[in-house]
This record gives sequence, C-alpha cells and structure tokens, in this order.
Amino acid sequence: MRILAIDTSCGAASTAILDSSETEPVAVVSRPMARGHAEALAPMVEEAARRLEGGLVTLERIVVTTGPGSFTGIRVGLAMARAMGLALGVPVVGVSTLAALAAPLLSEPRPGVIAAAIDARHGSAYFQLFEASGRPLGPPRCDALRECVRGIGAGPALLTGDAAPMVATEAHRAGLPYDLGSAADAPDIVAVARMGLALDPAANPARPLYVKPPDARASTAEPIGRAPA
Repeated sequence: MRILAIDTSCGAASTAILDSSETEPVAVVSRPMARGHAEALAPMVEEAARRLEGGLVTLERIVVTTGPGSFTGIRVGLAMARAMGLALGVPVVGVSTLAALAAPLLSEPRPGVIAAAIDARHGSAYFQLFEASGRPLGPPRCDALRECVRGIGAGPALLTGDAAPMVATEAHRAGLPYDLGSAADAPDIVAVARMGLALDPAANPARPLYVKPPDARASTAEPIGRAPA
C-alpha cells in the first residue's frame, strides 16, 4: 500500500510517502516553520510526488495529524488531506498529534511513562500520557504545566513535544525523574505514515482534535453602525 502523510500541526510542515512493500520511505520533505504552512504545503507534496513512480494517482491512502496544536496549521493539513482524498478517491486517516509524538519512543521500551506535551501558551500544555506499550493513560487535555507533572505521578517520564523542556523544568522542581533525550518538537512524519498504514480509516476519521477553544474569539460587542448618509 502506498500512503501520503501530512503534518502541519506544530512548528513544521512535513510530508512523506511510504510504500508498505519497501523498507525505506519513497520521499520525505520536512521544513521547520512557525507560520506559512498554507503556502508551503502544496509545493512540498508536489516535491515528494516527483519521487513516486506513477505519481499521486498511485496512492491508496492519506494520513494527516489532527491536533492538538496550531489551530491554523491543523486546518491547513486537514484541508489538503481531505481535498486530495476526495480527488483521488482514497480514504483519509486522522492521527492525534500527541500519539504521533509518542510513537517513535515505543521502538525502544524503557521504564516509565511517555508524556507528550505541546505548548498551548499562557503557561499551559496540550498533554497526554502513554504506557510504554503505546496504550493511552487517559484522553488528551490542556492543563497548567504543574498539573501535567502531577498527572505523571511518580515517574520516570519520557518527555517529548515542543513543551517538553517546560514540563521538564516543572518536573525538576518537583523532584520527578525524567528523560529529555528523545524529545522532538514536531511529529516524525515517517512515524505518522506508519501509523496511517496500521489504522482503520473508519475508526480514525480526519477530524480536528481541539482540546481547548482558540485564543481568538468572535467579539460579542454590537457591530459598529454606519453613519447616516
């Protein structure tokens, strides 16, 4: 099976193409960026597609990260994945960004829990815990950094995500053992692709995972009236 993976949920824009019959990815294109995902993503997909024999029409599945993370980035990635899925007539799989961050740590099981954390600003993080087997220990949530550390319990904790250093600071204050050695700021796009190959599209739809409302909200004030002519 050939699958295209897309991630724009954090501080990078990434895409990869995998063929399940091959050991190495067909193409990987990833660039760190805080903004500009909408302009960067389509050319990156085209760049990856140039390395795929037969082109995009040979794809059989698409996978995209669904958040939590950047509201704008999530929308950009989902829009591209859904549009391509519709145009190509292939299923689109949604993958949690927190689960995608945790996935590479499962290949080398170590004692403790995996704590994936994404900066939610204002001293808080999108946060989720996983067993070393990959089983989630509760749903994703948005919490103050101190509460994230309390949720870890006795540890030790394998930290990942762009908020991992901030969680580590709180863990240090609390005397909680932690490991930052494998922390990543954004999901490994190849890991996202492999997750997409393994998951059932029907059970994992490509829908945004918003753990908190956006910072920008519609004004409740009365609209400014136009001056009479």
